Amino acid sequence: YPHEFSGGMRQRAMIAMALSCHPKLLIADEPTTALDVTIQAQIMELMQKIRDETGTSIILITHDLGVVANLADRVAVMYAGKIVEQGSARDIFYRAAHPYTAALLRSLPTVETSRSE
Repeated sequence: YPHEFSGGMRQRAMIAMALSCHPKLLIADEPTTALDVTIQAQIMELMQKIRDETGTSIILITHDLGVVANLADRVAVMYAGKIVEQGSARDIFYRAAHPYTAALLRSLPTVETSRSE
């Protein structure tokens, strides 16, 4: 029964169902939300494998910038329902042009950030 599967198994089953008709485009809306870190990594590896082996394009909708950094070639940043910036992942992460994008990136924790911040 589906309710007996773990979150990661349910997510894998949903990906398998989506791929069963061999789409050229997969839309993944928050594919790693509410999964533990190891399962998140497995789902991301699976999506990379799908992309690389089948040539399927993936539109990844997520709030997790770590997921974006690991999987995305191109990034579009939305604010108030509109795309405010788009470009290569490298350009977005290293040369953000829009203030909202810059604020998102500043919100990421770093090793240098103290625990009190």
